[in-house]
Amino acid sequence: MAEQKSNNNRWSWDVPGFQPRKSSSEEHAPPPTRPLARRYSISAAGAPPSPPHSELSKHAINSKLFKLKDKLKLVREDYSELRQEASDLQEYSNAKLDRVTRYLGVLADKTRKLDQAALETEARISPLISEKKRLFNDLLTSQGNIKVFCRVRPLFEDEGPSIVEFPDDVTVRINTADDSVANPKKDFELDRVYGPHVGQVELFSDVQPFVQSAFDGYNVAIFAYGQAHSGKTHTMEGSSHDRGLYARCFEELFDLSNSDATSTSKFNFSVSISELHNEQIRDLLIHSGTDLPKARMGSLDYFVELLQEKVENPMDFGRVLKLAFQNRGSDTSKFRVSHLIVTVHIHYTNSITGETSYSKLSLVDLAGNESTIEEDSGEHATELLHVMKSLSALGDVLNSLTSKKDTVPYENSMLTKVLADSLGGSAKTLLIVNICPHASNLSETLSSLNFSSRARNATLSLGNRDTIKKWRDIANDARKELYDKEKEITDQKQEIVGLKEELKQANDQGVLLFNEVQKAWKVSSTLQSDLKAENIMITDKLKTEKDQNTQIRNQVAQLLQLEQEQKLQIQQRDSTIQMLQAKLQALESQLTEAVRASEARLKDGSESRSADQTGLKATRDDIDSAAVTKRLEEELLKRDTLIEKLHEENEKLFDRLTEKASLAGSTQVSSPLPKAPTAQNRETGRNDINAKGRATDVLALPSPTDKPDGTVALVKSGGEKVKTTPAGEYLTSALNEFDPDQYDGLAAITDGANKLLMLVLAAVIKAGASREHEILAEIRDAVFAFIRKMEPKRVMDTMLVSRVRILYIRSLLARSPELQSIKVSPVERFLEKANSGRSRSSSRGSSPGRSPIRYDSSRNALVDEHIQGFKVNLKPEKKSKLSSVVLKIRGIDQDIQRQHVTGGKLREITEEAKSFAVGNRALAALFVHTPAGELQRQIRNWLAENFDFLSVTDDTVGGATGQLELLSTAIMDGWMAGLGAAMLPHTDALGQLLSEYAKRVYNSQLQHLKDIAGTLATEVAEDSTHVAKLRSALESVDHKRRKILQQMRSDMTMLTLEDGSSPVRNPSTAAEDARLASLVSLDGILKLVKDVLRQSSVNTLSKSRKKAMLASLDELAERMPSLLDIDHPCAQRHIEEARHAVESIPEEDDRLHDTVHASRHPADGGLGGETDVAQWNVLQFNTGSTNPFIIKCGANSNSELVIKADARVQEPKGGEIVRVVPRPTVLEDMSLDAMKQLFTQLPEALSLLALARTADGTRARYSRLYRTLAMKVPALRDLVNELEKGGVLKDVKS
Repeated sequence: MAEQKSNNNRWSWDVPGFQPRKSSSEEHAPPPTRPLARRYSISAAGAPPSPPHSELSKHAINSKLFKLKDKLKLVREDYSELRQEASDLQEYSNAKLDRVTRYLGVLADKTRKLDQAALETEARISPLISEKKRLFNDLLTSQGNIKVFCRVRPLFEDEGPSIVEFPDDVTVRINTADDSVANPKKDFELDRVYGPHVGQVELFSDVQPFVQSAFDGYNVAIFAYGQAHSGKTHTMEGSSHDRGLYARCFEELFDLSNSDATSTSKFNFSVSISELHNEQIRDLLIHSGTDLPKARMGSLDYFVELLQEKVENPMDFGRVLKLAFQNRGSDTSKFRVSHLIVTVHIHYTNSITGETSYSKLSLVDLAGNESTIEEDSGEHATELLHVMKSLSALGDVLNSLTSKKDTVPYENSMLTKVLADSLGGSAKTLLIVNICPHASNLSETLSSLNFSSRARNATLSLGNRDTIKKWRDIANDARKELYDKEKEITDQKQEIVGLKEELKQANDQGVLLFNEVQKAWKVSSTLQSDLKAENIMITDKLKTEKDQNTQIRNQVAQLLQLEQEQKLQIQQRDSTIQMLQAKLQALESQLTEAVRASEARLKDGSESRSADQTGLKATRDDIDSAAVTKRLEEELLKRDTLIEKLHEENEKLFDRLTEKASLAGSTQVSSPLPKAPTAQNRETGRNDINAKGRATDVLALPSPTDKPDGTVALVKSGGEKVKTTPAGEYLTSALNEFDPDQYDGLAAITDGANKLLMLVLAAVIKAGASREHEILAEIRDAVFAFIRKMEPKRVMDTMLVSRVRILYIRSLLARSPELQSIKVSPVERFLEKANSGRSRSSSRGSSPGRSPIRYDSSRNALVDEHIQGFKVNLKPEKKSKLSSVVLKIRGIDQDIQRQHVTGGKLREITEEAKSFAVGNRALAALFVHTPAGELQRQIRNWLAENFDFLSVTDDTVGGATGQLELLSTAIMDGWMAGLGAAMLPHTDALGQLLSEYAKRVYNSQLQHLKDIAGTLATEVAEDSTHVAKLRSALESVDHKRRKILQQMRSDMTMLTLEDGSSPVRNPSTAAEDARLASLVSLDGILKLVKDVLRQSSVNTLSKSRKKAMLASLDELAERMPSLLDIDHPCAQRHIEEARHAVESIPEEDDRLHDTVHASRHPADGGLGGETDVAQWNVLQFNTGSTNPFIIKCGANSNSELVIKADARVQEPKGGEIVRVVPRPTVLEDMSLDAMKQLFTQLPEALSLLALARTADGTRARYSRLYRTLAMKVPALRDLVNELEKGGVLKDVKS
C-alpha cells in the first residue's frame, strides 16, 4: 500500500492547473508472460494430435500481438497527455501575463490621480504665494525704495579719539571742532546707523528684506560707498571667520529657493562679475570659459553683455567669486579707483501655471571717494576724475529718484547706465555709507555723509551759507503742509498696520497650504517609489516567467523531437512485427504440409524412418518458434525501457519547473511544506525534531570570554550589519511569506507552522556552536514575528516554540555576564507529592503562572514567594490474592516486584505538567539556566527519593531505571510544552523571560555607563593632557550610550509586551553633557595658552608683540564664564602662568628689535626655525619656465618669517634648506652687491624672485615678495600690518 501511494505521488505538481498523471505501468500491469513453447511432439504411434498443438502456438502469438497493440495505444495516450499539459502550461503563462498587465494599468491610474491632486494643490497655493509677494513689496515700497545706511569702522591702534557719536539708531553726530560756529557738532539722519561694535550678522539682518525682494522678482542694487580704508570691501567680502554680504546674500537666496521650490517650480541662479575702470567695463569671467551664456546689463537704450556662470550651491558661488578676484589681479592701487559689480541673476519657472520671472541682485563695491585730487597729474588723476564723475552721477540719479523728478540722468555715467534697471521704478536700492571715525578723515567723512543726505533727500547741513535762504523758504512751506502731512502719515501708518496684518494672515495661510502641499508631495513621492518598486518587481517576475516559458518551449520541443524518435522506433518495431507475422504464416503453412505428408506416408512400410524425419523437422520448427518468441520479448522490454525513460525525463522537467517557481516567489510554491501531509508523516517529523531539540538543549554555552568589547549585543546589534547565509535567507523568506489562509484546514496550517519551526532548529544544529549566534541573529526578527502571528491561532507545537525560545535566551546569556550569575530556585521547589487521588485538578489548580516573579538584586536571584510545586500523583499497585499466588508459583518475591507505569498514566502526567508550566516564568528560568540533561537527572533523583516503590532495580525489561526515565521524560516534555504555550493576550513564559532579561541587560549597561560618566564628570582636570583624556573618555561613554540606544530601537518589538511591565529607562545625562562642553572649551583655552607660552620662549620681545600677547591672555580670561566651576582653577592657573612668563620677558623698541633679529646670520636661524615652525604654507611662483618655484613659509617662536625651499633651481637641487628671511629694513643701506651676497645664504628661488637691475628695484621687489610670503602665514599678518603702517613695506622704485 505504501509503495502504491509513493508511486501515485512520484511527481511534484506545485504549479496550479495541473494534476498528477497516473503511470501507465500501474493502470495496465500485464501478468508475467512465460516464453512461448510448443508442448507437443509427434511420435511414431500418434500423428493425429498435431493440429491442436499448432492452434495453441498461433493463439499465444496472437495474444502477444494484442498486448503489444495495447501498449502502443498507451504510449500514444501518454503522448497526447504530454501535448495537453504543454498547452495548459502555455495558457497559464498567458493568463498570468494578462493579470500583470491589468495590474500595471491600475497602478498607472493611481499615479495619474496623485499627479492630478498635486496639480490642483499647486494651483490653489500659487495665488496665495503671489499675493504674499505683492504684500511684502507694498510694505517695502511704503517704507521707501531707496534706503541709506551708515556704518562706522573701529579705530586703529595708532589713531586718536573718535569724532563720531551716536545719539540713536538713525542719527550720526560729527564733531567738526569748528570754533567759529555756535554748535560745532552736526547731525545727519539716515535710515539706520551702525557703530563700530556691530558685526556682519546684525548688518545682514537689515539687508535681508532686500534679498527677499530680489527673490520675489524685483531688481535690487546694494552699494558700498565711502573713502578708502573705510571698510567698504570688508562689508562686501568680509573675512574667513566673518563673511560679508556677497556670501550671506547668496546663501539667503539659496535657502529661500530650497524652502519655496517644489517638484513643479524651480529656481536657477547665475552670476556675472565685472569691473568698471575709467568708464570701461571689464568682464572678470572672460577667462573661465567661452561657452558660457551671456546676460544683458542696463536699460533698453543702452546695455552691455556679460558672461554669466550657473551656480548650484554656495560652494559654486564662492568658487566663481574667487576666480573673478584672481582675474581682477592684485594691484591694490587699481582697486581704489574701480567699481566691482557682482550680479546674481534669479530665474523662476513654474511648470504648472507656466509662470516665469527674472530678477537680479547687484552688489556693488564702489571706488574710494576722494574729495580732492592730488597734485600729481597723469594716469592716476584721470582715474580719480572718472571715479568722481561716476559717483556724482550716481548721486544725481538717487537724488532725482527721491525727489521724484520727471527725468533721471542715467546717461551721465557708465555706472548708472549698467545699473539703470536696478535704480528707480519698482527696483529697490540700498546705499551703505562707510565712514572713518578719526579726525584726520573729517573732510572725507562729511563729504560721504553729505552724499548720503543728498541721495536720501534729507535736510542738508545749515553750515552752507548759500543754501540758508533756500531752506528757510522750504521750512515755511513745510509748516503750511504740516497738518496735511501728519494726517497723511497717520493714514499711512494705519495702512501699514493693515498691510502687516494682511501679510501675517497671508503668511499663515501660505504656511498652512505649503505644509499641505509638502504632505501631499511626500505621500505622492512615497506612492511613486512604491509603484516603481512594484513595477520593478513585476518586471523581474515577468522576465523570470518569460525565461521559464522559453525553457518550457525548448523542453517541449525536445519532447516533440523525442516523440518523433519514438514514433520512428515504433514504426521499426511494427515492421519487425509484420516480418514476424509473415514468418509465422510461413511456419504454419509448412506445418500444414508436414501434417499432410505424414498422413500420406502412413501407408508406407517405412513408418519409423518417416516418423524420425518428421520429428526432426518439427523439432527444427520448434526451435524457430522459440527464437521468434524470444525476439518479441526483447522488443517489448526495449519499448518498456523507452517508456520508463520518457517518464523519468518528464519528472526531471517538472522538478526543475517547481524549483524555478519557488525561487521566483510564487504563492503556491513559496512554502516548502506539502499541501496535505499525512498524520503519519507529521508524527514522524515531530519525533525527529524532538530528538534534535533534546540534542540542542545540552549544547554547551559559549564562554563569557567570547563577549566582544563595548556594548553587549542581544543576539543581533542594531548598528551592525548581520551576515547573511543562504539558509538564513531561505528561512527568513519562508517565515515572512507563510500565509495560513492559503492552506486547506487547520491540520495543514499546523503541519506547515511546525515544519517551519523544525527547519529553524535544524538550521541552528547544522550551523554548529561556532556559527549558532550568526544564524540566530539573521533570522531573529522573522522568527519572533512568525511566533507572535501564529500564537492566536494555537496551531504551533508549543514544545517546538519552547526550544526556539531557549536557543535565543541562552544566546543572550552567553553574551551577558550579569545574567549568567542569576540564581534560580532548585528543582525540588517545583515538585511535590500529591496527597489526594485527583492529581489532575490539584496540579492544575496549583499553577503559579498567575503570580509573576521578581528579581532580588541583593541575592542576584529570581524570587517567587508563591511557588507551588507540581504534584506528582503516583501510588503503588494493590496486589490481589490471585496475583500473589501467581507470583509465588513463578518464584518471584513480592517485595522486589516493581511498579509498572502505564502509557495512560504517562500521558496524564504530561498534560498536568503542561498545565502547570503555562505562564510560569520561574520554571522558565530554571529551564534556561540548567542544562536539559542535568535537569532530567535531578527530576529522576527526586522521583527515586519520594517514590521508593520505583527505586528497586529488576532484571526484567526496562527495570525501575526505565520507569524513572519515562516519568522524568514525561514531566520534562509537559513542562517544555507548557512553557511555549501563550496565555493570550500575553505571550508564552519563555518569551516574557526573554523580554525581562533583555531589559535587565539594557538597564545594567546604561546604569554602568551612567556611573562611569558621573565619576569622570566630577574628576578635576590638572593639565591639557588630563583634559584631553577626560574629554576622550566622556565622548567614548556617550558613543557607547548612543550605540545601546540604537540597539534598543531595533529591539523595540521584543522589549514591548502587553503585560505593562516597566520599560527601559535612559538615565539623565545633563551633568555629563555640561562637563563635556566645559572640557571642550577648556581644551581650546589651554591650547591657546600653550601657543602663547611657545611664542614667549625668547630672550626679548617687541613692545607691540608683548602687548598683543597680553591682550590675547585677557581675552582667554574673559572666556572663563563658559566653563564649569570645577574647571575654573585649571584654566586660571595656566593663564596666570602664561601671563607671568610673558611679563617677565624684557621689552625692546620695535625697530631696534627688527634690526637685531634681521642682522643675525640666516644660517644660524635656519635650523632653529625649522623646529619652531608649527605649520608650513606652500606657495607656487610661475615664472614662465617649465618648472615653477615652490617655497614653503611659516613663522617661528620669534615671530620671524621662515622659508623652506630647494637650495638650487636647476639639477642637482641640493635638497631643501631652511632659512630665516630678513625684514626689508635690513636692505635700506645695502648696495646691490651686498644684497647679492646676502641672498647667497638664501634659497636660489628666493634670490631670483627678489633681485632686480638696481638696488632700489631690488628693495621694492624684495618688499613685495616679503609681504606676499608673510601674508600667507596667519601668525604674521598683524606684523605685516604694522610694517605697512610704518612705511617699511612701501615699494621703492628707481
